[in-house]
Amino acid sequence: MLFSIIIPLYNRPQEIKELLETLTQQTYKQFEVLVIEDGSVNDAADIVKGFEGKLDVRYFTKANEGQGFTRNFGFERAKGDYFIIFDSDCLIPENYLQIVNDRLSTDWLDAYGGPDDAHPSFTAVQKAISYSMTSPFTTGGIRGNKKGIGQFHPRSFNMGVSRKVWEKVGGFIITRSGEDIEYSIRIHSAGFKIGLIPDAKVYHKRRTNFLQFYKQLHFFGRARINVYKFFPGELKLVHFFPAVFTLGVIFSLIANILRWPIAVICNYFLALLVLLIFFHAWWKNKSLKVAFLSVIASFTQLIAYGLGFMQDFWKRVVLNRS
Repeated sequence: MLFSIIIPLYNRPQEIKELLETLTQQTYKQFEVLVIEDGSVNDAADIVKGFEGKLDVRYFTKANEGQGFTRNFGFERAKGDYFIIFDSDCLIPENYLQIVNDRLSTDWLDAYGGPDDAHPSFTAVQKAISYSMTSPFTTGGIRGNKKGIGQFHPRSFNMGVSRKVWEKVGGFIITRSGEDIEYSIRIHSAGFKIGLIPDAKVYHKRRTNFLQFYKQLHFFGRARINVYKFFPGELKLVHFFPAVFTLGVIFSLIANILRWPIAVICNYFLALLVLLIFFHAWWKNKSLKVAFLSVIASFTQLIAYGLGFMQDFWKRVVLNRS
């Protein structure tokens, strides 16, 4: 099987260099790589050219449209039987394509997703953010988890679709703000088989500081409401958890300032959550520093997502504004 790896790129030349380097080490060799520069000012043309003798790689440039439509650009030009999309800030384990090929050869999936993890070379902040996004104590636990809630929706940092899916369903119809979830729902609705390949993980760098992480998760919260506008039935109780948590934190702060007796109970539950996150992150990463930062990352994730979710829920659902 020939895989077409499609990578949208926007002003991240160093990241694409690291990603392409990991692709040169793949044990499964039947693949091509399409790098699509989405209107970047700081392009990676020279970097990609340096891999022409090491990979079957093609480089394209286009006007800026966002990652969803840039992936469509790649789908239209791909030669493979199966399309795989990665974010440019991922590192790919050397056996990734072999794992995917083995799974598709024995138990076919029309579309799949895989989990993400932190590479040993990542900074302590990146490892903490990775923990938060995959922790059972935050909404990240439903991403790439075999025991996830409801239908599994592959995420576009690590996602594959067959050519047949592309030919029947098409590509992304929104370019950002929940575009991968919307696409997954349409694939499900068309009757295709979607599943998780647990061992097909990537190392996802995500954001390098908490301010960037906050902005990203605030956007994710808003994106959930964007998906709701397309598919109202896809808004589940679990999606309200970060908003409820955020309101709880705000209420706890007010209760402490006003010295309400209920503040003691609020403090107890928050302290319990902090301890659970801290010791679980310590056990997972074997680092006190990462454990401490994981508490900050988890609270940042929940509050940022919660605020973004509430902002667009009020504006687009309650007030019905576009």
